[in-house]
Amino acid sequence: MSNRDPSTQDSLAAVSALGEPNRRALYDYVVAAGDWVGRDQAADATELQRGVTAHHLDRLAADGLLEVDFQRLSGRSGPGAGRPAKVYRRATYDIQVTLPPRDYQLAGALLADAVALAQSNGIAVEVAIDTVTKEAGRRLGRDMKQRMGGGQTAESAHRATIEVLSEQGFEPDEHEDGTIELSNCPFHALAEQQTELICGMNHCLIDTALTELDAGDLQARLQPDPNACCVRLYRT
Repeated sequence: MSNRDPSTQDSLAAVSALGEPNRRALYDYVVAAGDWVGRDQAADATELQRGVTAHHLDRLAADGLLEVDFQRLSGRSGPGAGRPAKVYRRATYDIQVTLPPRDYQLAGALLADAVALAQSNGIAVEVAIDTVTKEAGRRLGRDMKQRMGGGQTAESAHRATIEVLSEQGFEPDEHEDGTIELSNCPFHALAEQQTELICGMNHCLIDTALTELDAGDLQARLQPDPNACCVRLYRT
């Protein structure tokens, strides 16, 4: 069975897989069943040949849309019960594709954690947002530090920063002078509605990550831009 978190590339492949009509019909059937489904059961329900059914179900599993297990469908156990059959059900994680990249799940998680922290500790929501965002930033910074490997230099820190921020959907674009423009805001729609709040979170997140990294010469500065992230990184 699979519980992996799909990357954007994985998600694109998964969505593309549903473009094949027979594959989509099988996927819809498995989803509607709400439980483990065997190949014979799926073939009968969709009126497809068993070999075709097996091929498409395995493709759906390979693309992360279905989970796989092996079960005895006869309901019997012990000698004579037969070999376990391959069964399928819908994968339990979300598959999302947004272009350009968006990460409203992260923003929502930070804000939800902040509200919970504010309520449980009797503190202002603004203080709680700052607290949880800094913790998320420290996690990013530790990730950056791991990416540096043994090369504890400003250049290796620079590369690690670009790599991690790219994976987070910021689409960093490095200029000749070393300035890094973040061409995309993963929280764009929220930033349009609550600019000060979301831009402040972005700056806090990235600034804390760079502080935790503590190995480069980059500084995060607020520089609002309606067509990009409000944060830009400068060499100090």
